[in-house]
Amino acid sequence: MIAGLALATALWSGVQAINAEARASYDAAAATLGEGQFDQLLPRTGERIDQSTYIALRRAGWQVSPVIEGRLRTEAGSVRLVGLDPLTAPGTIAPVGMQDDSNLDDFLTRGVLFAAPDVAKALEGTVSQRVIADPSIAPGVALSEIGVAQTLLSAEGMLSRLIIAQSQPIGLPSLAEVAPSLVRQPAQDTGANRLTDSFHLNLTAFGLLSFAVGIFIVHGTISLAFEQRRSMVRTLRALGVPLNLLIGLMISELVVFALLAGAIGVALGYVIAAVLLPNVAATLQGLYGASVAGTLQLRSEWWLSGMAIAVLGTGLAAAGALWKIAKMPILASARPRAWAVASGETAWRLGALAALLFVVGGAIAIWGRGLTLAFALLACLLIGAALILPLLLRGAVGFANQRARTAMWQWFWADTRQQVPGLSLALMALLLATAANVGVSTMVSSFRVTFVDFLDQRLAPELFIRVEDEAQSLEVEAILLSEAREVLPLLSTETEIAGVPTDLFGVRVGPTYRENWLFLEDTPNVWDRVEDGRAVVVSEQLARRADLWTGDRLVISSNLILPIAAIVADYGNPLGQVLISETAFRDLYPDLVATSFGVRTDDPTALRDRLTAEYGLPEIAITDQSRIKAFSLGVFERTFTVTGALNILTLAVAAFAILMSLLTLASIRVPQLAPVWALGLTRRKLGQLELIRAVVLAMVTTLLAIPLGLMLAWVLLSYVNVEAFGWKLPIYLFPGHYALLTLFALLAAALAALWPAIRLARTPPSDLLKVFANDR
Repeated sequence: MIAGLALATALWSGVQAINAEARASYDAAAATLGEGQFDQLLPRTGERIDQSTYIALRRAGWQVSPVIEGRLRTEAGSVRLVGLDPLTAPGTIAPVGMQDDSNLDDFLTRGVLFAAPDVAKALEGTVSQRVIADPSIAPGVALSEIGVAQTLLSAEGMLSRLIIAQSQPIGLPSLAEVAPSLVRQPAQDTGANRLTDSFHLNLTAFGLLSFAVGIFIVHGTISLAFEQRRSMVRTLRALGVPLNLLIGLMISELVVFALLAGAIGVALGYVIAAVLLPNVAATLQGLYGASVAGTLQLRSEWWLSGMAIAVLGTGLAAAGALWKIAKMPILASARPRAWAVASGETAWRLGALAALLFVVGGAIAIWGRGLTLAFALLACLLIGAALILPLLLRGAVGFANQRARTAMWQWFWADTRQQVPGLSLALMALLLATAANVGVSTMVSSFRVTFVDFLDQRLAPELFIRVEDEAQSLEVEAILLSEAREVLPLLSTETEIAGVPTDLFGVRVGPTYRENWLFLEDTPNVWDRVEDGRAVVVSEQLARRADLWTGDRLVISSNLILPIAAIVADYGNPLGQVLISETAFRDLYPDLVATSFGVRTDDPTALRDRLTAEYGLPEIAITDQSRIKAFSLGVFERTFTVTGALNILTLAVAAFAILMSLLTLASIRVPQLAPVWALGLTRRKLGQLELIRAVVLAMVTTLLAIPLGLMLAWVLLSYVNVEAFGWKLPIYLFPGHYALLTLFALLAAALAALWPAIRLARTPPSDLLKVFANDR
C-alpha cells in the first residue's frame, strides 16, 4: 500500500511542482517586466524606435517609459537583456529587486546588472558591469539601466518599445500627430496566457489520471488487506472490542501509512519534476514564448498538496472497506472470501453507475461548452469505463467457462471468475493506463501528421526575407522580382475583427496559394474571389470564437464587409487570422509596407548567395525554409516529451498494481488451491495457470482499453483541443503502435505475475497440507 500510494503521490507531486515553478516564473516576468499589464507603443515597421520619437512624446505630455531589449551572447548561450528607465517606469513594474548591497544610484550610474540566478553566472566575465543575482527577476533575463543596455547591445539611440502609463494628462495630442511611425498595442491577452493555462491544465489532468491509477492500487491493497484480517476482525469483535474503537484504530494506522507514503511520494515527485522541467521549459519557451526557470525549488504549495492528496486519497480508497466492517455482521466476517463475494455482488451496481456516467458524458458531448465540461466528459468516459470493467470481465470469463471441455479448464475459468473482484481494481488501473497511452499517443501522432502537412503548406516558399523599412522593402521586392520564380510579399497588421484579436494579412494570390493551401471547409473558386477582393479566408480559431463559418459575412472595417470563402487551419497561433487580397489591404492601410517576403526559387542556395554577395542583404535577414521547419519540428518533439514520460510511468504503476494484488491474493488463495493440488495438479502446473490467468485478464483488459483510448483521443482532439486552443484536429489510426502497446501491456502483466507464480510453484507441500488441518 505504501509503495502504491507513494508512486501515485510522486506522479501528482511531480506535475504540481512543474506547474508551480512555471507559474512562479510567469509572476516574476509580470512583476519585473510588466508584460501584459500595460498598453505599449511599437514600431509599425522594423524592430527599433528612434530615441528622438520617445523624446517628442515626452515633450508632448505622453507618460511613456522606454524599453530596449535584445540578445546578449555569452559562452553559455544568449541571454535576454532588458534595459529600463526606473524613473519613468509605471509604479507596478519592479525593474530591479534591490539587494542590501546595491541602491538606485548604483543602478543608474555604475551600470549594475540584475539577473536571474540561471544567467548571473553566465554574464560574469562576459560584461564589465557588476552582476547581481536576483531571484525576483524573470528566468533567462538580465535587467539594466537603459543606457547600459543600449551600449551592450550596440543600439545607442534606439529603443524597442514604449510602455504607456495607465494615467495620462488630459488634452494629449494624438499619436498620429506626434509619432505616426508607432502603433499602440492594447494591454490584452494575446492568447499566450490561455495557451499556457491549457498546457498546465493538460499536465494537471494527466497527473490526476496517474494519481487515480495509484488510488486503484491503494484501494485494492486495502480491500485485500482487510480480507487477510477478516479472522482478526472476527476474533476482536467476538472478544468485545467496540466497533468504533476498531475502526478508529484502523483509521489511525491508515493515516500513519498515508503520511509516510506521502513523504516518499513527494521526494520521488521532486526527482521526476527535476528531470522533466528542462523539457517543459523548452516547450513553453518555444511554443508560447513563456520563460520558465530550468531549475526546481521546493515550494510549499506543491509538497503540501502532495501530502494532502495522499491522506485524502487513502481515505477515499479505504472508505468502502471501513463501511463494510461497520455494516457486516460478526459471523459474516468468518465466511471464506466474504470480502470478494461482497465485491462481486456490486458488479451490476457499478455497471449501472457506469451507464449513468456514459449518459451524462453523452449529454456533455452534445450540449456542453467550455474547457471544464470537456474535461468532465473525459472523466465520465474514463470513470465509467473503469466501473463497468468488472462486469465485462465476469461476462468474458463466463463465456469462456461455457466452452471449456475438461474439468481442469472448467475449474480454471470458474476460479478466474472468483478472482475478478480481487484483481478488478488493479485491472482498472491497467485499463486507464493503457487507454491513456493509446489516447495520448493517437493524439500526438495525429498532431504530428497534421503538423508536418501544415508546415509543408505554410513553408512552401524556399526562402523568407525580412526588411527594416519602406525604402528597403521596395528595393528588395524589385530585386526579387527579377531573380525569383515567384515573390510573395506579406502585408500584415494586428487588429480586432468580430471581437477577436486578429492578424490581418494582405496576400498576393498566385500558384503557391492555389496549389499548396488546403482548407477545412471551402466554397467554389476561393482564390479567384479572394484575388478579386470579393471574399476572405479566415482561420479556424477566428471562425469558432466569432461563431462564423463559410458563407457568413465578416466585418473587416466599416467600409469593407466580405463573405467568408474558406476556413483554414492555423495550428499554434493564439490569434485569429484573416486573409484578404493585396489590393484590398493596401486600400485599407496605404502607409503599411511588406516587411517579409516569401520567395519561390529552384535554387535557394544560389539565390541566397547572390542576394548577400551582389545586393548586400545581411545573412540574418534571409531564412531558409528547412531551418524554420527543423526548429518547428524540434519544438513539437519537446512538447510531448513530458506526456510520453508520464505515459511510461503510468503504465509502470499499473503493472505494479497487478503485482501488489497478486502478491496479496497469494496467501489468501492457498486454502483454495490446496484441494486442487491434492487432486493431482502439480505446484508447477498451478504456477503456470496463475501466470496464464494474469495474462488472459490483462489481454481482455488491453483489448477493451484500445477502443476506450481511441474514444479518449477523439474527445481530446474534437472537444478539449477546440476549447483549449481553438482548433480541431483530424484523427488518424496507428494499428502498429496499438499492437506494440498491447504487447508491452501483456509483457508488463506477465512480469508482474511471474513472481507470485514462482512463489506458488515453490510453495512447500507442508504449507498446502496445513490447510486441511485448520478450520477454515
